[in-house]
Amino acid sequence: MKWLEFSDTIEKNREYHERYHKAVNNPIRKKILKMLKEGKNYDEMMNALKLNEKNFEYHLKLLEWGFCIERDKKDKKKIILTKEGEIVDYLGD
Repeated sequence: MKWLEFSDTIEKNREYHERYHKAVNNPIRKKILKMLKEGKNYDEMMNALKLNEKNFEYHLKLLEWGFCIERDKKDKKKIILTKEGEIVDYLGD
């Protein structure tokens, strides 16, 4: 989903912002965004964070739900940082 799908009503706009804030207001997810910006891949991030695949996927799903990343439908390990996700430079630790 993209911003345009949420911009036509106040309620949708509010939902967009709530989803985004929930996604980025977590220290692990902030680290994932920073590592993506640094060019780290799926396995490198999972190992660096010392997460098992189930927990790592949980965080990735929330980041995708919150518009911060996009994932390749054929290769789940291919993760693309969105414009919303690039805000990582402005987030505190």
